[in-house]
Amino acid sequence: MMSSLTSGERRALRARAHHLRPVVKIGDAGLTAALVREIDVNLTSHELIKIRVAEDDRLRRGQILGEICRVLDASPVQHVGKILVIFRPAPKRHGEAAARPLKIRKPARRTKRSYQMQ
Repeated sequence: MMSSLTSGERRALRARAHHLRPVVKIGDAGLTAALVREIDVNLTSHELIKIRVAEDDRLRRGQILGEICRVLDASPVQHVGKILVIFRPAPKRHGEAAARPLKIRKPARRTKRSYQMQ
């Protein structure tokens, strides 16, 4: 079962993923069992990863993204060109507190007067 993200959570995850480099590359052979295991290992250790897909067909890349998310119980964050970004919260370890939800905080809004008083 794929967990769904709110638009604010997706926005925060896209910002976190911006500087990341792809950790898995899916070649012409497509999605194999070994690649699924590798993606699973990376999701367990990093939670948020980028994947590069060599497939030229955008529809096929979308299908690959959906299949990865379905098999690994992950959430799709972004699909831009040949880059896929996926997220799966790290599993709780024994004795560890529950993971805190993503906090989206907007910057304080400045008033018109604050710009005039500079």
